[in-house]
Amino acid sequence: MGFMDLFRRKPLEAATVETRAIQPGYTASLMAAREAWISGASGLGEVTAAVQTSVSLWEAGLSLADVTGTDLLDRRSMAITARALALRGECLFLIRDRLIPATDWDISTRYGMPRAYRVGLPEIGGGRNETVLAGEVLHFRIGCDAVTPWAGSAPLGRAKLSAQLLEAIETALRDVYQDAPIGSQIIPVPEGSADDMAEMRRSFRGRRGAALVIEGVAQATAAGMNPNIGKSPDQLSPDLSKTLADRLLTDAKGAIFGAFGILPGLHNPATTGPLVREAQRHLAQLVLQPICNLMAEEATEKLGAPVAIDAVRPMQAFDHGGKARAFSAMLQAMAQAKEAGLDDATVKDALQFIDWAD
Repeated sequence: MGFMDLFRRKPLEAATVETRAIQPGYTASLMAAREAWISGASGLGEVTAAVQTSVSLWEAGLSLADVTGTDLLDRRSMAITARALALRGECLFLIRDRLIPATDWDISTRYGMPRAYRVGLPEIGGGRNETVLAGEVLHFRIGCDAVTPWAGSAPLGRAKLSAQLLEAIETALRDVYQDAPIGSQIIPVPEGSADDMAEMRRSFRGRRGAALVIEGVAQATAAGMNPNIGKSPDQLSPDLSKTLADRLLTDAKGAIFGAFGILPGLHNPATTGPLVREAQRHLAQLVLQPICNLMAEEATEKLGAPVAIDAVRPMQAFDHGGKARAFSAMLQAMAQAKEAGLDDATVKDALQFIDWAD
């Protein structure tokens, strides 16, 4: 074979088909790892209890939501959507006889709107990819930017500094309680022989919560002093009260709860029933219900039938006593209106004015 034959294309029948088995999302995972290596340690805020508590509240709230107009959005799909929106900011399902969650996807857009997707579908033996039109997927996303309206952003992605602060504080506290000599002391004892002292030091070294170092006092005793009088063991435990770690940790957790739309007072040990109800109402009405409305619009557009999602009623985000008093007042008002001879149109306008139309 000549030198130029190396650059000639082989005949079609001689060409071999190369097959590879890859895990879906490998490229996306590799790029994320590369980004983390360049920018440093980040994203560990997701492993904190504050973030996972917030994600669990989102997941529980959306899985309880009432869905009308379709059977595809079942409890399981709503829970998957909530976790994906909380941690990733977007979630994509392929529409078939059921909703199939996608692990990663590429998008082709026109005027900023998705036209086609190449989605990666999860399988145990290795995923596969499919190219579908935009009408064949449900693409839920929150926190969209005008520059990239086809992509969502997670609450932690919008508050990276707060997430990294919480991560740094909890990591520092973990390292202190893991490595610091908490409870260890320096105890003054009369000094013996060099071998005895060395053996005694070795026996105490590394014992957490016990004596760490033995201090010899032979020289001080020979000088006419008695250092054991009035001397207490030296404490090696770090003084965390001067670092304000407890206050900073509380503030960092409160910032994370606020990023997820959860009132920090909900997790206060002194929280009472009214505050719990207010926090629950705030989460349901101002955080989860707008997300449900966005999901309902997407489902209505793609499924071809009116879809409504209600997260407020199933979460019971209202005061039962206040609701009963309001209902009693409404009945009295309707009875008075009937006695006054008001027509139905006037009563309906009045109810709509005070947001009781529905």
